[in-house]
Amino acid sequence: MKRRHLLELGLGAVAAGAALPAAAQAPRPSPRIVSISSALTEIVYALGAEKLLVGVDTTSLYPEAARVLPQVGYMRALSAEGVLSLKPTLILATTAAGPATTLDQLRATGVEVMVLPDHFDYDSVVLKIEAVGKVAGKTAEAQEMIARGRAEMADLSAKLASVSSKPRVLFLLSMGGGAPQASGQNTAADGIIRLAGGVNAVDGYSGYRPLTPESVIASRPDFVLVTRQTVDALGGVDAILKQPALSQTPAGKAGRVLQFDTLLLLGFGPRTPTAATQLAAALHPDLARAR
Repeated sequence: MKRRHLLELGLGAVAAGAALPAAAQAPRPSPRIVSISSALTEIVYALGAEKLLVGVDTTSLYPEAARVLPQVGYMRALSAEGVLSLKPTLILATTAAGPATTLDQLRATGVEVMVLPDHFDYDSVVLKIEAVGKVAGKTAEAQEMIARGRAEMADLSAKLASVSSKPRVLFLLSMGGGAPQASGQNTAADGIIRLAGGVNAVDGYSGYRPLTPESVIASRPDFVLVTRQTVDALGGVDAILKQPALSQTPAGKAGRVLQFDTLLLLGFGPRTPTAATQLAAALHPDLARAR
């Protein structure tokens, strides 16, 4: 009897254990996401997962619908209290987000903080799309988006392979209405210029710095690249071309100023293949005949 009783207990334990997987497979609640990156916000919308967003940073201005979401401040100057007030369960950010102490405070509360690479190439865009697709339950949609983007980039690379020269491009950015600054290496502008088959006219430093008149002339740009917001801040394209130093460059003499929307050009999100293709067409007018 004792042995039979033990056997029955053992069978009961097995039966109970067999029920565990069903309980473990209960659907997890949808994440409450705060996105700290314009690119990541764009990806969430492009995947059709915008209902998961409970807040964004102030750079998340595209698509238009993102502008009505609660904002948690500028991505590089976050406040833990502001983010936590939205009761997120997941914070999506890139390596540009900070300060680091704020991210540590958020992690200490038990909120998951996912920091994704912010390199300025298309591979980092793919990593962002894959990661967002996984946490949003949109893996299939993410793979479709990646496949389309890779096809666009491959088509652009094939066209650029037959282009003989790489024009020098000077990217200028107006920050807060002050004097424009030029982008050096390791910037979004540098990355998109390279993807479009150009060469950054400034190569002596990383990041953004004001250029002296002598440096502008020495950079010898074939094109000046600006955002539409910079054009507005500086008073129009004519005002840019009238700057004494710039007027002495090949770009200034030929009046070659290219302007793009900021987030399209510098976002390094799902629209990057479009931005690279459009910029390449402007830098290489004969690109359509290059195949």
